[in-house]
Amino acid sequence: MEIDRPEILAEVAGLFAAYETALVTNDVAVLDGLFWQHAKVVRYGATEILHGYAEIAAFRASRPSAGLARTLERTVITTFGQDFATASTTFTRNGRTGRQQQSWVRLPEGWRIVAAHVSFLERFGA
Repeated sequence: MEIDRPEILAEVAGLFAAYETALVTNDVAVLDGLFWQHAKVVRYGATEILHGYAEIAAFRASRPSAGLARTLERTVITTFGQDFATASTTFTRNGRTGRQQQSWVRLPEGWRIVAAHVSFLERFGA
């Protein structure tokens, strides 16, 4: 299996960038389109546990659209062969540090996120 084949890495990096733009501009149509439309897709968010595309889409539709800007740091995208990739990043939003991971799979309809996790780091002793 070839890891980080340049053209596959470029595809996923472009999709990750499109996801980030859609996230901070609250472009729900793009966000929904990048997730696998299936009952087995999972998104564990900072305040929610979502199983299935319907739950993720409902969350996106009701999410506040203000205060979404963030700064990414330490983004790592790794591809495995032609059809699977992970994207991991840390971010800062409103003085808080968070982390995000996505599993991407190339399906017949194109690359889609099949699992995602977003959480904030809690500061101990503060």
